[in-house]
Amino acid sequence: MKKSLLLLSLFFSCAYTQTLSLEQSIEKTLLNNPDIQSFILKTELSQKNYDVTFADNLPQINLQGEYDFSQTYTSSANGTFYTKKKDGWYSGASLKQKIWDFQKTSSKLDSLKIDEDIASLSLEDMKALMAYKIKSLYKLIVVQKEAIEVHKKDLDSKKAYYEQAQALVAQGFKTKADSSRFLSAVYFSEENLAIAQASFDKTKKSLSLYIGEKIKDDTTFESDIIKKNYSFEPDLVEDEILSNNSQLKINALNIDKNKLLYKSAKASHYGSIDGVASYNHFNTLNEYNTSTIGVTVVVPLYSGGRIEAETQKARINIQIAKQEQSSKILAIKENLSNLLIDIARYDKTIASKQAQLRWANDTNDVLKGRYKEGLSTYIEVLDAESLILTAQLDLLEAYYTKSISIDQVDYLKGKIQ
Repeated sequence: MKKSLLLLSLFFSCAYTQTLSLEQSIEKTLLNNPDIQSFILKTELSQKNYDVTFADNLPQINLQGEYDFSQTYTSSANGTFYTKKKDGWYSGASLKQKIWDFQKTSSKLDSLKIDEDIASLSLEDMKALMAYKIKSLYKLIVVQKEAIEVHKKDLDSKKAYYEQAQALVAQGFKTKADSSRFLSAVYFSEENLAIAQASFDKTKKSLSLYIGEKIKDDTTFESDIIKKNYSFEPDLVEDEILSNNSQLKINALNIDKNKLLYKSAKASHYGSIDGVASYNHFNTLNEYNTSTIGVTVVVPLYSGGRIEAETQKARINIQIAKQEQSSKILAIKENLSNLLIDIARYDKTIASKQAQLRWANDTNDVLKGRYKEGLSTYIEVLDAESLILTAQLDLLEAYYTKSISIDQVDYLKGKIQ
């Protein structure tokens, strides 16, 4: 009966243990992060900028009116001037419609349409960057949690050696120096465990702030997430990145945008042709109506060099955008090359650390028996324990750094998950 209750208790304990996956962490962050929300608003802002400029192509209709409480009117008759004070008012409406401005406005509209695409790509790039940050935090938590277990086992081992040394000292087989040295090692292990626990708590707090909710103490994580295998074909992955990288797409759109702004600036030299119409009713000394229908032509003859300066400024911006694109391509190629070299190196590091760990464990097993028999010293035992601890922690670090390098490659591809 007791066994059944114990199994039932374990079942419910496991059932209610919360697992926070990497995918959930990314989704919650993208939903709650203020940086993401800011880029969403910037996307909406770019759309409104387009609407503001597009309004220049639509009819501009205005109503106006004026009322004067007192105004002096003059008139003449037979060579004599007469004045009269009287109130007066007028009201009317006017219409102005752009007919042709040599594609100045349409080019600017096309550039603003590109701004919308840039804003959307910037949002996607921010999502990919935020996903990379969450992957780094999440995997760091996994590594730190594993490191805590490693330090706990190391502490248990040091305590066992200390108790063993105390017993051997009591029997006269070892000196006081043995027990004192193992006690010192216990304190050192406790300190390392506390440091590892504090690092884990800090990282967990950071992740909880990103996802927008508290991570409970009994939350479990995907422990195998740092040990997944990936394979890359250097030429293929470079082509994929150069085709899909969000920042490269943004730079390419910036070139097109500046070309359109240059075209718009050149069109400013030629002015514009507008259709105008108005209707007004006046009620002063006399009551009458006026109306106008016509076309206005405006050609700028001299603007102090402002139009020419704006044109040259737009031309220079095209060259700047092209150079920025070339610079970004070089930076990405260099970064990718370094990442692929590092990933290959980490594979060798992992294999080396695994071999070191096996060797250190085998050595430690031998030294345990030899220490009991008085054939080895506490210094040799502690060295072997230190090698095991170092190999385990170095192996975790190698797994982490390799995994993060792979995530960087995914970020360059623009991948979120």
